[in-house]
Amino acid sequence: MISQAADRQPASRRIEAIDLARGLALIAMASYHFTWDLEFFGYLEPGTTSHGGWRIYARCIASTFLFLVGVSLYLAHRRGIRWRPFAIRFAQVLGAALAITAITWYAVPSGLIFFGILHEIALASLLGLIFLRLPWFATAAVAALVIAAPYFARSAMFDAPIWWWLGLSSIDPRSNDYVPIFPWFGAVLIGIAAARLATSTGVTLKVAILSPPRTRPLQFLGRHSLVFYLVHQPVLIAAVWAFAQVAPADPFPPEVQFSHACQAQCRNVRDEAFCLRYCDCMQSGLADNGITESVLLDPTPEQEQTLQGMANLCTEQTDEELATGGAQ
Repeated sequence: MISQAADRQPASRRIEAIDLARGLALIAMASYHFTWDLEFFGYLEPGTTSHGGWRIYARCIASTFLFLVGVSLYLAHRRGIRWRPFAIRFAQVLGAALAITAITWYAVPSGLIFFGILHEIALASLLGLIFLRLPWFATAAVAALVIAAPYFARSAMFDAPIWWWLGLSSIDPRSNDYVPIFPWFGAVLIGIAAARLATSTGVTLKVAILSPPRTRPLQFLGRHSLVFYLVHQPVLIAAVWAFAQVAPADPFPPEVQFSHACQAQCRNVRDEAFCLRYCDCMQSGLADNGITESVLLDPTPEQEQTLQGMANLCTEQTDEELATGGAQ
């Protein structure tokens, strides 16, 4: 039950600490995207930002944003859904998401963003309304199920593109930003549960009166997060592109590019031991079949069939090697 003290808090009052947290997350996001841009232009090894510490960093940033979406959703609508402000914000986020899909479809179709973080925020905000009146522990329990779902509910029945937004296909589709409902909606639900618990215990009131010193620029970013999100990456890409015109990066050999890209994609679904052997097998198969790494960007139907056969064979071979302890 929400305490009387918490209920007296003005619903329209912005909490500076939340704006600050959002601003810090935006700066972290920009640093990750800048590193991604350096990789894209060849200044870092292919796959640098898609595995290891950089992959964990990216997931922490996305989780923070989605957690704050849940917190803000609850605080804005805990006394009743304010439909007009919600509809305006929802339309802004959805419009921006569709614009990103259209731009990437034109500019980088091989990495089309069909369900990135803005798509996730839009749908999660809509679905999150269902949980605003539930007890915090019930919402937290659903969050745990949503987060765990990819570990037990993945199936080839979700491999058709129409289901990719769920995140339950047997193999993650290729995209420069893929944030499906499972498991990422779980972070939004945790935010809703945390905000409800904090409000009922009076923590929200204590946080609301905080005024962190010398953080106005970050708070400003946090209040205009959508604009910053849409603008920062084009600016960063333009800056790195301009630098590349003056001092271009030395290209990595095609085999190195393939190896890193293969392992980065493989690690979405399998562990490192499997991926190292699998990608070595695939690279050998490319050489045996006379297929160059550059062909992978635009293979013919016949080459696609050959590649699929190689992938199946290498998967079976790698699983067998790991099971028997062979080919050390």
